[in-house]
Amino acid sequence: MEDVTQLSGQIVELSYALDTFYFLMMGALVMWMAAGFTMLESGLVRAKNTAEILTKNVGLYSIACIMYMLCGYTMMYPGTFEGGVFQSISTFGSGLLTGADNSAAAVISSDGETYYANLSDFFFQVVFVATAISIVSGAVAERMKLWSFFVFAIVLTGFIYPVQGFWKWGGGWLEQLGFLDFAGSGLVHLCGAAAALAGVVLLGARKGKYGPTGEVYAIPGCNLPLATLGTLILWLGWFGFNGGSELKISDVGEANSVALVFVNTNMAAAGGLVFALLLSRVWFGKADLTMALNGALAGLVAITAEPLTPTPLAATLIGAIGGILVVSSIVLLDKLKIDDPVGAISVHGVVGIWGLLAVPITNDAASFKYQLIGMLSIFAWVFLTSLLVWAAIKYTMGIRVSEEHEYEGVDLSECGLEAYPEFTTAD
Repeated sequence: MEDVTQLSGQIVELSYALDTFYFLMMGALVMWMAAGFTMLESGLVRAKNTAEILTKNVGLYSIACIMYMLCGYTMMYPGTFEGGVFQSISTFGSGLLTGADNSAAAVISSDGETYYANLSDFFFQVVFVATAISIVSGAVAERMKLWSFFVFAIVLTGFIYPVQGFWKWGGGWLEQLGFLDFAGSGLVHLCGAAAALAGVVLLGARKGKYGPTGEVYAIPGCNLPLATLGTLILWLGWFGFNGGSELKISDVGEANSVALVFVNTNMAAAGGLVFALLLSRVWFGKADLTMALNGALAGLVAITAEPLTPTPLAATLIGAIGGILVVSSIVLLDKLKIDDPVGAISVHGVVGIWGLLAVPITNDAASFKYQLIGMLSIFAWVFLTSLLVWAAIKYTMGIRVSEEHEYEGVDLSECGLEAYPEFTTAD
């Protein structure tokens, strides 16, 4: 009997180690999405703004990690408190500052609930909040002050994102209501897009983007190979984003679920790209690469709310509708003179809404009513709080660079160097 108990304990410990390792590797894939956003954005902006966008992306990732450690994680995952709208910070850093984690005795006696290390959960969650603020970066590119953006990043990652994250993933009122969002079409992507939209509304369009009578002038990016590489990196990282959200892999049922999530994630991206490409061919008469890239990302965003219940064919169709929506949204936002250099608001916001509302199509446990309530609540909270923060920054330190600096490029005014110097001098 003692041997059986010992063997059982060893199996539990092995499962714990496997699930922890899986969680960490999925988190590492999501962290790699930071490289994808960086390459995508730097390829879609003009050369004179590249160094600034690179600095912004590595900076925002680091800010997100620090703020989520200091206060965001505790606000989002309070532990025993459930069902509310707001949760106070009970302990600064939630034990993370001292590296608190599970003991072997706690794991073995935990009746299966504790199946990965606490710090692996923090690592997986912190790369999600970094993804949300990365969405904002591209939408405000080429005309925003770098340090103003960093100030906003502190507030979004430390307060705005964790509050709405708690509503669902931390056991808050949306969780109690029955709102479903498997990996964050709403909690991550719509959140980032709503914050970006608030910033763009106050920031205004880039000089030369729109004519006096409604003309829309294209401002091409400087490096489409880099943008394509960024998209493929994001596509790869999304397997961690959605696959890791299954939370474990150490039994047959969970392993099969993870495999289905991976396949559906891939198929949705493929469907989004192909249908965005087809629509651009019909609409513009050309196979527009940037629309195709955004189509793939739209498919990924669309399937993120529920990648487990659709069949691979259904996932492809969900992604395809996302691809159609993103092309239409990008054109519409330009007509409304909402200038988004990388299409982030369309990809993550409009298609994030579609992803949430598509959940009941394949998941019988979902309610369209509750999905709509969740979507509206997330958008309203993030947009309004972000608008207040952006306004406070605008009327204190300012958010937009001068017209001269915008013309010269923000690389020189914000970073003091160029990513692609045409000439070098030697003393």
